[in-house]
Amino acid sequence: MEKTPLSMRKNIAIFGETNAGKSSLFNALLGQDMSIVSEISGTTTDPVIKAMELIPYGPVTLIDTAGLGDSTALGERRMEKSRDVLDRCDLVIYVKDINKQVTDMEFGKLPVIKVYTKCDIADRKTVEALKSTENQAVFISDYTEEGLLELREKMISELRKQERDDETLLGKILPCGSTVVLVIPIDEAAPKGRIILPQVQTIRDCLDHGIKAVCVTPKQLTEVLSELKKVDLVITDSQAFAEVSKMVPQDVYLTSFSMLLANQKGRIHQLIEGTYSIKNLKDGDEILMLEACTHSTTHDDIGKVKIPALLQKKTGKQLKFTHLSGYDFPKDLQRYSLVIQCGGCMVNKKAIQTRLDVLKEQNIPVTNYGVVLAYLSGILDRASKILLDN
Repeated sequence: MEKTPLSMRKNIAIFGETNAGKSSLFNALLGQDMSIVSEISGTTTDPVIKAMELIPYGPVTLIDTAGLGDSTALGERRMEKSRDVLDRCDLVIYVKDINKQVTDMEFGKLPVIKVYTKCDIADRKTVEALKSTENQAVFISDYTEEGLLELREKMISELRKQERDDETLLGKILPCGSTVVLVIPIDEAAPKGRIILPQVQTIRDCLDHGIKAVCVTPKQLTEVLSELKKVDLVITDSQAFAEVSKMVPQDVYLTSFSMLLANQKGRIHQLIEGTYSIKNLKDGDEILMLEACTHSTTHDDIGKVKIPALLQKKTGKQLKFTHLSGYDFPKDLQRYSLVIQCGGCMVNKKAIQTRLDVLKEQNIPVTNYGVVLAYLSGILDRASKILLDN
């Protein structure tokens, strides 16, 4: 992993009316022309997403959205895509042309930095009057580094308010100096020459918090456990839960990469509770499978093959499965009896928590791949113990 993945970056979205200067601001913050700038309404269609370094804060994701108030034929569809960005957004930059009067858009509980553009061509009295009433807004006359300095400082200030000590996978669970064993199957689903992102993130988290990590395949696990004087936790790929559980002594904590991600990004209690709805599933019930990344399907794909087969075997029912990927998430979920989210390593924390909030509001049970596999393997209590104890 050469760069910080998008899922681990704070998302900053730029909103505003058409031709307010959103794309110009987007390009200026990036220091490169990524969005097309034009006087023609509706130039920006789909959201434009770009990773950047917000110095001295660190890596973030900047998103340019289609203009609000787009009256073109596809305008409403474009604006719907823009509004969907709010589900994964951590900070909004709301751009307004100082020369136009428009009703402010509401962004719910999201922090918002209001930016007035084109101040260099506005009447001086108009600018001074707004500055006196909107003292938290930023007024931009040009897109130089000097002109953007105040905005960058406000962006960093708002993001630092959101920093929490729960962004770690293991740092709040285990003390410095602990030893963990990471069980990493090397099969046809493993990327050639690499290991998958949750495993990389866990190794990095161990390094960040002074935790010693030993990486093994399932075949090596028994030998390595006998060689180590003390093991505080074994972390396995969810698909190897049943096999690994038999090899790990009962007095050693056991969990999965997926469950660690669920604990760090979401609400583990809600996901565990969701598994208990499985025993109430009936013939014909529909289950929504949410996969964060897109990949080609193998004969033993965890989301499309393994979990559906295990669920049907466990329940003895004929179930229907709908599969969605990326940030796709239906507005109406009432048709589903259960939602199963993947580990979520490719989507950010805000997106996962927004989904959990919506599902709770609509009273739809939800779990994730790691939690449901632990449940189906009969070891959920054991696999969740370290997460619930800390």
